[in-house]
Amino acid sequence: MFSEKANKIFKQVIDKYHVVNTVDQAFENPYSNEDELLDHLLYRKCWIDTVQWHYEDIIRDPQIDPVAALKLKRQIDASNQDRTDMVEYIDSYFLEKYKDVTPKKDATINTESPAWGVDRLSILALKVYHMNEESVREDATEKHRMQCQQKLNVLLEQRTDLSSAIDQLLTDIENGDKYMKVYKQMKMYNDDDLNPVLRNQK
Repeated sequence: MFSEKANKIFKQVIDKYHVVNTVDQAFENPYSNEDELLDHLLYRKCWIDTVQWHYEDIIRDPQIDPVAALKLKRQIDASNQDRTDMVEYIDSYFLEKYKDVTPKKDATINTESPAWGVDRLSILALKVYHMNEESVREDATEKHRMQCQQKLNVLLEQRTDLSSAIDQLLTDIENGDKYMKVYKQMKMYNDDDLNPVLRNQK
C-alpha cells in the first residue's frame, strides 16, 4: 500500500536527521529522481518538514537575537514555499499516474488532493517521533511521561486512520470513483506584484 511506503520513508528521514540533529546539516536524497521518483519526492518532502519543525523550535527561544530571528523567519518562509512546491510535485506524480483513468459518471472530488493528505502524514510522523521522545524522557516527571504516552496513542491512531484514508482515496481515483483536481497554491506574500509591501520596494 502507498501509505506503508510513505510512512517507512518518513521514519527513515526523521531517523537520519536526528543522527546529526541540526538544521544546518547537508541534505542528500538516497532515492533517484529518475528511477525512484515517488520515493525521491516523499523523502525530500519529509526532510523539508523535519528541518522546518526544528526551525519552529528555535525561533520560539525567548532569548533569541532579533537579527537571528529575522533571518530564521526568512528561512521558515522559504521552507514553507519549498513544502508547497513539493506537495504540487507529488500531486503531479499522481496526475500523471492516473491520467488514463476515465472517471465514472457519478465520480466525486475529494476535499483535498492526495498530496495534501501526504503532507499531513509527514507532519504526523514528526509528531509521533517527538511525542515518543517525551514519553520516555528520563528527566521528565512520571505524570509528564504518562500524559505524553496518552497523546502518542492518539497520534498513532490518527496516523492509522489517515493512512487508510489516503490509500482509499488513491484506490477510488484508480477505479474512477473519484477524480483529481489540483489547484496551484497562489501564495501572495512572496510575490513582488501581489504583496503591496514588496511591490512598493520596486
